[in-house]
Amino acid sequence: MSDKSRQMSPEEAAEFAEQVFNKARDGDAAMLAALLSKGLPPNLRNHKGDTLLMLAAYHGHVDAVKVLLEHNADPEIRNENGQSPIAGAAFKGDLAVVSALVDGGAEVEGSSFDGRTALMMAAMFNRTAIVDYLISKGADPKAKDANGITALDAAKTMGAADTLAQLSKLVG
Repeated sequence: MSDKSRQMSPEEAAEFAEQVFNKARDGDAAMLAALLSKGLPPNLRNHKGDTLLMLAAYHGHVDAVKVLLEHNADPEIRNENGQSPIAGAAFKGDLAVVSALVDGGAEVEGSSFDGRTALMMAAMFNRTAIVDYLISKGADPKAKDANGITALDAAKTMGAADTLAQLSKLVG
């Protein structure tokens, strides 16, 4: 007869947690849904402060992002570097994930510790569709980070020609 009340050792718990973070990285939405429905905390964080949502968003797994948001994962939790899931998705250029995060409550203007917004990340890396989307959702193309840099400035610095042209028309 097995003892169901047996506690995991710290080593077993750490290994299980790593497996869970891998499920988020790999986008295993079905497994995440099963674990969340059994009580897995939706805002579980790893040693870098990344949540399951951050990992799923950064790796472009829209179904996993939606499952996590449906289970009340907080889209505004930043990792230890101050990065948010929406900024990670904008950096990676994944419009579907950016849209799912906004639909799930992510702040369009939410910024990292240095004031950098998802719009600035999208502009820096020439993500024109994400720039259009974020602006359509209320992102301010004139917002400045802690160093006074706007999305237009960021695009210019990075040589992102398409977003530079796109933002130049908006802020003229």
